[in-house]
Amino acid sequence: MCLRPHGKDRPHSIFCIVPPHILVEIARNGTPEQRARALGTLNADATVRQFRATVATARALAPAHVATMPGTQASLRRTIYSAGNDESLPGDVVRLEGAPAGDDPAVNEAYDGLGATFQFYLDTLQRNSIDNAGLPLTATVHYGREYDNAFWNGRQMVFGDGDSTLFRRFTISLDVIGHELTHGVTEFESGLAYQGQSGALNESISDVFGSLIKQYALKQSAEQADWLIGAELLVPGPGRTALRSMKAPGTAYDDPVLGKDPQPAHMKQYVNTVQDNGGVHINSGIPNHAFYLAATAIGGNAWEKAGRIWYEALLDPNLKSHASFRAFARLTGTNADRLYGANSAPSKAVHNAWHAVGVL
Repeated sequence: MCLRPHGKDRPHSIFCIVPPHILVEIARNGTPEQRARALGTLNADATVRQFRATVATARALAPAHVATMPGTQASLRRTIYSAGNDESLPGDVVRLEGAPAGDDPAVNEAYDGLGATFQFYLDTLQRNSIDNAGLPLTATVHYGREYDNAFWNGRQMVFGDGDSTLFRRFTISLDVIGHELTHGVTEFESGLAYQGQSGALNESISDVFGSLIKQYALKQSAEQADWLIGAELLVPGPGRTALRSMKAPGTAYDDPVLGKDPQPAHMKQYVNTVQDNGGVHINSGIPNHAFYLAATAIGGNAWEKAGRIWYEALLDPNLKSHASFRAFARLTGTNADRLYGANSAPSKAVHNAWHAVGVL
């Protein structure tokens, strides 16, 4: 979990890239300074849970968003703020759309990451920003002092600087930026409840598209991609590779301070827990691995077919807010059949992938 940011704006759901099980391990194993930071973050857990429940109710009662009218030109509009190591949002404007890069790498990385995410959704999925209605993209950098997280609060991105001992600045990983902004896409579309299997699907969809955004920017095929989330984020050290691995869940890190990656790759290892909203950051390894298997079996650029199938499943009106892994798997199969044919290679790859992880 992450701290609820201060500010006068109405509350929104908060989704953080560093999961609570890592923070728990830091609180157990870290230096006094690292432990204090981790405990301060974890203490906000109950508040954030109530916060999300309130927002979920408000969203359910709110009218649906309206997509951009056909023929409207999509336009990228970015604003980057700096909190100046305070915790008030949004902070002071430091870069507007079209302004040249400056000397602050966090500002430049946030600006470029928002742009890469916008361009991915527009180019590959014909989606006009996070809400499909041209939502301006906003980010705040230098949030807090040595703040070890980044999050999407329903209105904007927020990035900490990291503590330089475990985490580097949180703007440094494009897949982290894509992951967090994709929580916004999910909020505007299916509104997958952030609890249990639907919450793990919510996290997994963000990992899927975070990885695809990075692959698209690097022009990597499914075979060339590393399928890691946050590989650039961790300060290098033995046993520290990334926050998560879609290719091999459970192998991203094994570190004396961070602990060992607990993600399962198969339903036989599904973790039943009341922590982390029912293990949303842990059990997301299962649908993550299913996507990796489907994408590599299909081959080529993963965003072209596998990504399209997952996106259409996310938009499917039959996707319920409390969907299970099995329900989502069936929708990916249905949409693969619709897009490419019931006996097509993509359809078979999707079906086989979910079988391989024990969901179907």
